[in-house]
Amino acid sequence: MAWIQARFAALSPRQKIGQLFNVLVRDVSPGALERLVADAPGSVAFHIPGNNAEATGIIQDLNAALPVPLLVCADLEGSLMTPPGATPMPNPLGLAATGDAGLTDRASRIIARQGRERGINWSFTPLLDINAAHRSAIVATRGFGSDIATIRDHAMAHLGALQDNGLAATLKHWPGEGYDDRDQHLVTTVNPLSVADWHASFGSLYRDGIARGVLSVMSAHIGFPAYMRDIHGVTGIDAYRPATINRHLNEDLLRGELGFRGVIVSDATPMAGLSSWAPRREFVAQVLMAGCDVILFTPDLTQDIAWMEQALADGRATWARVDQAVLRQLALKAAVGLHRVQVVPKGDRAAEDEFAADLMARIPTLVKDGGHLPLSVSRTPRILLVSKGVILPFVPHPLPLALPGLLRDAGFSVTEHVWGTPVDPADHDLLIYAFAEESLLTRGHIWIDWREMTGSFDAAMDRPWHDIPTVMISFGHPYYLYDAPMVPTYINAYSSHPAMQAAVVAALTGAIGFAGQSPVDAFCGMDQG
Repeated sequence: MAWIQARFAALSPRQKIGQLFNVLVRDVSPGALERLVADAPGSVAFHIPGNNAEATGIIQDLNAALPVPLLVCADLEGSLMTPPGATPMPNPLGLAATGDAGLTDRASRIIARQGRERGINWSFTPLLDINAAHRSAIVATRGFGSDIATIRDHAMAHLGALQDNGLAATLKHWPGEGYDDRDQHLVTTVNPLSVADWHASFGSLYRDGIARGVLSVMSAHIGFPAYMRDIHGVTGIDAYRPATINRHLNEDLLRGELGFRGVIVSDATPMAGLSSWAPRREFVAQVLMAGCDVILFTPDLTQDIAWMEQALADGRATWARVDQAVLRQLALKAAVGLHRVQVVPKGDRAAEDEFAADLMARIPTLVKDGGHLPLSVSRTPRILLVSKGVILPFVPHPLPLALPGLLRDAGFSVTEHVWGTPVDPADHDLLIYAFAEESLLTRGHIWIDWREMTGSFDAAMDRPWHDIPTVMISFGHPYYLYDAPMVPTYINAYSSHPAMQAAVVAALTGAIGFAGQSPVDAFCGMDQG
């Protein structure tokens, strides 16, 4: 408390405003870092390559120059969100597929320790979203499934493991995502539940996280119209006002009814779910006054500070609210030990890597078995692989799968189909469709585009599995049976990480069994298959 009070007292008015903002750092040139120090944000996220020593060196230099040490945040969601150099862990849906929250606890302790080695002290996890809408491209592999008891077990295990090991955890996405199949990066999404149904589901999960002592909650670009209408009498478009700029949802529901006392961080403010409501010069102050203590991902910190100063001058924002937010953030920094010298426990990296490999092997899920497995070189030596690679929103072109090389190493002859041309299974013994698209941002929807895949209108309607044994594998989105309910053999692996691809090949060839349990309804409520 003494440290909090002393740091708060030493901040100038402009430095207090700077503390409200989080900066996504991609440029670590000397000039960029000098500008960052001049504006003195309270927290950062580093999207930079390099080893742990380089990353922590930058953080230490910044902390030495700043009035308050930085919170360093990351989405520690496993799979392709694994920090550079860290042990690859499954994503949340993969962890849920193990059916064992104890494994999630063990994995999360490793995630926490290795995150701290890179200077990360604040994770934007766990997700409490309920994967109810199978078309959602934003929840599926990032959450723990559709069963509330499963979500509770794994999310609380993750939360506890992080905070027991020196990282602040974050419950998200408040007030709850997963019933709307749209993406809040592109549009304000809606939680359509009644107030009673919300309390029985999302409300119950958030109450458990708050009781467990979670240090932060992420307020998202999600509306909750039933609450606004029934409890506050708000009608029209304002009933759909996203939580990020909705004081009723943050202050009345989250803090008042649920009793949360920690830091509320907004979801990323450049997202269209927020920016579609007002220009940035207006909503920056609205985010603060609606109850968010940290404004996530400012594209121009100097400009945002100026806009907040103007809002304070004309009465749209208050200094009382600034002080409240800064004190909460200082308390979070003290909670993760930034008021003292940081000591990261040493780990046995070889043992951590071995555990992760064993964990990956527990996850591949055989959803439909058409009698084609296990594969053998003697029975189906020639494989035609249809895939457009690993789809990532952060890169302009798909990345190659490791799968072809892994199958060749196992002795198979693999022909890689040219994407966008008709699929011709002649001269092959087995056809594999492999999709690798996890639930990661700005996709709108994920589905099988048969016309694009096959290259023509006529070929899009052809289904070759009557003439050749066919296996469909998803290294990501778990709902492709909605588009291909009659495919004979279907496998969900949830993650496109090369380590997961290796685990799937081991299961395909019978070296290990398919041990995964589906944490969602892969048949999407239908019995066509």
